[in-house]
Amino acid sequence: QVQLVESGGGLVQAGGSLRLSCAASGRTFSRYVMGWFRQAPGKEREFVAAATWTGSSTYATESVKGRFTISRDNAKNTVYLQMHSLKPDDTAVYYCAAGALSGNAYSYDYWGQGTQVTVSS
Repeated sequence: QVQLVESGGGLVQAGGSLRLSCAASGRTFSRYVMGWFRQAPGKEREFVAAATWTGSSTYATESVKGRFTISRDNAKNTVYLQMHSLKPDDTAVYYCAAGALSGNAYSYDYWGQGTQVTVSS
């Protein structure tokens, strides 16, 4: 079992930055690929980024490449999403998830409750 708690969301102006954190409970954190997803109102949940077990490999959806960076600290059982150059289109509830390496939400077994990110124009 892994429990995930996100933090760091908020309201930011376009062009600004935020860092999301996701703290995991349990001793098996390092066994899971960690991902970030987001869901905007009226839209499906979409993949944002993922980091493999040691964080040595990371993946990001095209729309955030060069702006968002995922990283993880297994000693702290925490995964981060550093977001720069935020755009209004980035407004969504952001979720962290633990599971298998995939851009498909169905491959992730554990989910946090989400944190709201709002980018004003």
